[in-house]
Amino acid sequence: MSRVAGRDREATRRALLDAAARVVRERGVSGSLDDVARRAGVSKGGLLYHFAGKGELLQALVVDRLERFRAAVLADVAVDDDGPGRLVRAYVRVTIDGAKDAAAAREELALIAHLSTIEAVGDLAREDSRRWREELRDDGLPEGLCNLVVAAADGASAQPIWGDEPSADELAALRDRLVEMTYV
Repeated sequence: MSRVAGRDREATRRALLDAAARVVRERGVSGSLDDVARRAGVSKGGLLYHFAGKGELLQALVVDRLERFRAAVLADVAVDDDGPGRLVRAYVRVTIDGAKDAAAAREELALIAHLSTIEAVGDLAREDSRRWREELRDDGLPEGLCNLVVAAADGASAQPIWGDEPSADELAALRDRLVEMTYV
């Protein structure tokens, strides 16, 4: 299969990561590199040009998801908010707003569940969680309050996996209440 015309290196890499996410959601981590390459519109050799093997591809997929979430949170920090809890507020908004599309949230949670079965992925996730804990803790809120607000937001974002689909209004009200709690 030839390279998709007009697609640059970064676009091809993005297509491979998106294809890998679809394959893992559908087949778990046992999905093949051939499946990923086919979905991305590249040859298996083209895939291997970007990622040395399946392990590297799956780790890159995890890093991509973690970095995209971090970028979304950092982009959501209000420019005019310079008080304690500004990062926590952005984290809450992004986390809960991500649950508004229950089907997309379920797909993302299923992807995470599959990927979490890989030891190296667990290491990446633990490091990312440690980093978030430190950054959120250093955001100036009392530790107990920070832990409560973040846990509530994380829990709300996981509701769709269990079939619980609060309305967009219910999620917005929860988000707003949690954000309100951070103004101490």
